Amino acid sequence: MIRRSLSGLGFLALAFTAGCASTSSTAAKPIAVPTTPPAPAVNPFTGARFYVDPEFGKMVAKATAPTPEDGARLKKLTAFPTAVWLESLETAKLAGPTLDDALKQEAAGGGPIVPVFVIYNLPNRDCAAEGSRGELFVDKGGEALYQSQFIDVIAAAFAAHPSQKIAVVLEPDSLPNLVTNIEVPTCAAAEQIYRRGVAYAISKLSLPNVFIYLDAAHAGWLGWPKNLPRAVTLFKEVLATAGGADRIRGFAVNVSNYDPPREPKAQKSGPDDPSQDEIGYVEDLAAGLAKVGVTGKGFIIDTSRNGKGGIRSTPGNWCNVKGAGLGERPKVAPAPNIDAYFWVKTPGESDGTTDRKAARFDENCVSDDAMPGAPEAGELFAPYLIELTKNASPPL
Repeated sequence: MIRRSLSGLGFLALAFTAGCASTSSTAAKPIAVPTTPPAPAVNPFTGARFYVDPEFGKMVAKATAPTPEDGARLKKLTAFPTAVWLESLETAKLAGPTLDDALKQEAAGGGPIVPVFVIYNLPNRDCAAEGSRGELFVDKGGEALYQSQFIDVIAAAFAAHPSQKIAVVLEPDSLPNLVTNIEVPTCAAAEQIYRRGVAYAISKLSLPNVFIYLDAAHAGWLGWPKNLPRAVTLFKEVLATAGGADRIRGFAVNVSNYDPPREPKAQKSGPDDPSQDEIGYVEDLAAGLAKVGVTGKGFIIDTSRNGKGGIRSTPGNWCNVKGAGLGERPKVAPAPNIDAYFWVKTPGESDGTTDRKAARFDENCVSDDAMPGAPEAGELFAPYLIELTKNASPPL
């Protein structure tokens, strides 16, 4: 998530907002069934272009290229679309200006433009890890703040741009953590707020022009036969609370992860093995959803760093994994049921720091698979970005 600011306030503003948030005692609101029609059950990217975020280009420009070849690859990179991460009370205010900028790109010609937003700020965020811990907390009024100062702000901006199609990837890792990590104290404490928070977000953001993709982790996480049925049951329950399965377009998979879309040589050795790649996982997930009555959904696969398969010693390693490369370029309808390949994770942004003394240090960021020397989550990790471009498949 690119670190953004309003009026140059940057980190100071975010820190001040978070500090104020901890003192709030406002009660959370009940979840109301939406009265507006949902977006139609179609691929929102068909006949459109993706939004190219100028902030991504500015971030890439800060990376020093060791060789002319590296510099050429970085220059090419700035032209590609990436998701816009709204991951704090402060950055929620940038939804409107981003949509305005998308309209300017559209006015330059070439057809309609669809921005992709990642909405990522639940209380006790990243509950099973430390690397991307957020500003809101369950025991400090986080649910009410999430509703009134985050989701409601974004929803108002979306409603003010009714002519624009908008895609949303909603709360990476949140519901998947309730499937497999509920024994972690911070996840157990957040369970009901995660459920209500995601349902509230869907109910408020589900507008005729907004296409929501609920995060569904990846093949190596929820693709296991023992995990997938629990996941689809949880998804159905949350969607029912939000007003029904028709309130979302579909699901996003492999967000910030490394699984390739298709691994031709991969084969299950038995029925207890997980899905072997992301397209296989989408097929398994769609079949599982159909069993609980959720059908007709489209999927986004994050291909921002899955160009090289087999780079991890275990699928549980997620932090700045060495050997990763940019994957398939953002593309509309590349396979059946896949609405898009898209770069959801911002290429080159760190997953977490290797500094053991840091407040958000996570042990996974110093695993044997992790690249050394990483800064805090969300900050530019220039050597990693350069490796992603070198290892890109297809090549840049």
